[in-house]
Amino acid sequence: MSKIERGLNALPQVESARVNLTARTVTVTHDISLDDHALVEELAKIGFEAKRRKKENAKPFSAVKPLLGPLAVAGFAAMNIMLLSVSVWSGAEGSTRHLFHWLSALIALPAVAYAGQPFFKSAWGALKHGRTNMDVPISIGVIIACCLSLYEVIVGGEHAWFDSALMLLAFLLAGRVLDAMMRDRARHAVDALLGQAAEGALVLSEGGALEWIAAENLEPGMVMRVAAGERLAADGTILRGASRFDQSLLTGETDPVAAQQGDKALAGTLNVDAPVDIEVSHAGRDTTLAEIARLMEASTQNRSRYVRIADRAARLYAPAVHSLAALAVVGWLVAGASLYEALVIGVAVLIITCPCALGLAVPVAQVVASGSLLRAGIMVKDGSALERLAGVNRALLDKTGTLTLGRPVPDAVTLDTLSEAEAGIALALASHSRHPLSRGLADALMARGVVPVSLEEVKEVPGVGVEAAWQGVKVALTRPEGTTSMGVALAIEVQPTRLIPFADRLRDDAREALDGLAKLGISSSIMSGDNAQAVAQVARETGLTGQAGASPADKQAAIARLQAAGSRVLMVGDGLNDGPALAAADASIAPGSASDVGMQAADFVFVQESLSALPRAVRAARATMRVVKQNFALAITYNVLAVPLALLGYVTPLMAAIAMSASSLIVVGNSLRLVRAAK
Repeated sequence: MSKIERGLNALPQVESARVNLTARTVTVTHDISLDDHALVEELAKIGFEAKRRKKENAKPFSAVKPLLGPLAVAGFAAMNIMLLSVSVWSGAEGSTRHLFHWLSALIALPAVAYAGQPFFKSAWGALKHGRTNMDVPISIGVIIACCLSLYEVIVGGEHAWFDSALMLLAFLLAGRVLDAMMRDRARHAVDALLGQAAEGALVLSEGGALEWIAAENLEPGMVMRVAAGERLAADGTILRGASRFDQSLLTGETDPVAAQQGDKALAGTLNVDAPVDIEVSHAGRDTTLAEIARLMEASTQNRSRYVRIADRAARLYAPAVHSLAALAVVGWLVAGASLYEALVIGVAVLIITCPCALGLAVPVAQVVASGSLLRAGIMVKDGSALERLAGVNRALLDKTGTLTLGRPVPDAVTLDTLSEAEAGIALALASHSRHPLSRGLADALMARGVVPVSLEEVKEVPGVGVEAAWQGVKVALTRPEGTTSMGVALAIEVQPTRLIPFADRLRDDAREALDGLAKLGISSSIMSGDNAQAVAQVARETGLTGQAGASPADKQAAIARLQAAGSRVLMVGDGLNDGPALAAADASIAPGSASDVGMQAADFVFVQESLSALPRAVRAARATMRVVKQNFALAITYNVLAVPLALLGYVTPLMAAIAMSASSLIVVGNSLRLVRAAK
């Protein structure tokens, strides 16, 4: 990333260049005199093949598939050679050992040539442009190991290290496959978000004819005819008609919002009640939904700048180890040793300092901790998120579907006051509607064993409610008038109207979970797109401060302000409107009931209804980082003790391999203490 950004920023016409590693893109702000072709040529000089991105929602490149073949070959060949090596280690001698070595060579050399291509191509591409990357030392190590092993086979030597070379390739390829899968998953969050918009719309021409036009071909000024139950393909203003729109994906508000002529309607929202004609104002990449996608992509770019502890260690460790091995070879040559003897000592140094223990220090701890959290109902989507979560000291929580269950329920006290007839009428009316409040009322009444009455002339009036006749009396379940509180009104002719208020119930143990975060040094507040009254109610129940009416950009800006002030932010949310904030935060958690976008953007997903998952995940993350630091200390101590012996020639490559494996086992054993990290 830094090489690309430095290279492009060196051009006088370039104002800024930012790389998004996850999306495999670079965004360049430049003078109009610099064309795209010149930028592509400059990237080629740096060592990267590039092409212009044509579509905002073009399907991104996936690096997983090209790695699967090399991984399968490396793993299969390594296992077969290991079987032969076990026979040699067990005491096979003479012609038998020589035969096994030749069989190993016949399997290993073509397998290494194929499985090592991702590393060899990358290393060569770097070297021919006068730079290095991590694939250069990997390629050198694998090639030297294979060449020395082949020499040992030809001269009838005692040892060969084909199995080590292939196992190294197999483990490195496995790591790259997992990393590529994680990055694909991060990109899918944006794809899932863009998928919320309709693929197109029926457009009304000047002559009155209707024509279906794909979303990417819609233009401002066109008039869309949107039927009830359809999602909008573009932003616009209502020309004719009135309806209610489900904006929960954008705002988190569960109650549909009424809109009439002159009001705005946004892409991705659902038209609930009646058909409307909407004049397009913003289409394609200019819609609110596309803007949220761009915010999410920019947020994953910011997070990709995070440097993991293992990466920081590798910056110093890898150059030091390879320099040490080179000095060992040169030193022994100067001391009078043969080239073969000097190279064997150099290989011993490389093997004994092979960063297996260092490389295992982080991932093994993450895997064990992730397994413990999974058994506790918390899925870890990205191992590095444990490191980020361990450092958070500030939490922002969405309201609907996060602090609350996102399922409005009627007030139990009010239901207790309903007569048997009123309850039966309410259930019968509610069962004829798919409105969220109607479904919530029906569920609550059925749970109480209420029996619905028989209704006649039932009809649902869009934007109003359900009307019917019961024993010659008009009855209705409608939106309450003159109040902003969430609820329904039960109207029975010649009787007073009964108001049934609704509330979105808090998750189990919400207060205790927030207290648990506070004990861990994490202060919390509410950041919601819901209305001020609903947020204020939850704020009173939880004792938190809260901001209402927050848009996706507002949430992202709030996180940026906190991060600029030195805070490490944990975002907890569930909706599409939380996607950019979940991606922008240092760490993020979503409930299992979250939207596809929310679950894709979050680092963790918890499936239980209790918010106790929040402090539990933080405690597990902090325990993981303590073990990681212990693992690094163990790996470094091992090297301090073993390297001098290898440099002095007291360690053969076989002894080095045993010592290196022992250090790895110690690190694994220490990491297994995390098996109860989520308890």
